[in-house]
Amino acid sequence: MMSDARAFFAARGYLEVETPVRVKTPALEEHIDAEASGDHWLRTSPELHMKRMVCAGYERIFQIGPCFRRGERGERHLPEYAMLEWYRTGATCEDLVPETCALLEAVGGGDAHLSAPPSVLTVSEAFESYAGWDPIPAFDAERFDLDLVEKVEPALAGLPGPVVLTAFPSARAALARCRPDDPRVADRWELYLNGVELANAYTELTDPVEQRRRFEACAAFRREEGRDVYEMDEAFLGALEEGMPACAGIALGMDRFLMYLTGARDIAEVVAFADG
Repeated sequence: MMSDARAFFAARGYLEVETPVRVKTPALEEHIDAEASGDHWLRTSPELHMKRMVCAGYERIFQIGPCFRRGERGERHLPEYAMLEWYRTGATCEDLVPETCALLEAVGGGDAHLSAPPSVLTVSEAFESYAGWDPIPAFDAERFDLDLVEKVEPALAGLPGPVVLTAFPSARAALARCRPDDPRVADRWELYLNGVELANAYTELTDPVEQRRRFEACAAFRREEGRDVYEMDEAFLGALEEGMPACAGIALGMDRFLMYLTGARDIAEVVAFADG
């Protein structure tokens, strides 16, 4: 599986890179907690360092490596897991849909469902159909998160092949840009297999002022929630200030993909040492 993924990217002109696993400043996200490592933290994703490489002129890069999230353990979650992440300049997240589907087919070993064209639904379409409301004009954070897990994702499991859920509310933009023609909508999509989220893609935010504002808002939220508040990643923000080309990026959970391919019910079944 790892070899096929690497061959896929090499054939498309991507450079495999390595970035630090032990970092000074994890990305600030509302509900993702980093694991402490002395006076540093174990990375929750390689995103910020890889984006610094994009700012430095690397046009197509990918990485497969371990990531860590404190307190995450369940049938689909491990506190340490394998992440595949890649970035491509001159692209939007929509451009990554066919590339991601081609990757799944190349690595999937002839699985017929992975060869099917993806079903593409906007968040508005999915929530109106399966939850009875549209979160774009009237976002409700608690209701959105609950309905996504309890109503929308189970319904997506009934659709054939890969399912792409796109056009997220701007309140769930994370590090994606908001659409110039409709700032209520984030240029972001997630890909599902059998109702399980596998990948998360952005047209990347390149505005350093807006990125700092989002980090500050996230820090305030985490402070109110009693969570760890990480330092601002000034090296990353400085790279954005120097200039980041238009690009798209995506992260894909390799362990979850292997769950799909093997039919495993618990993510611990597909890693050699689930307890470390």
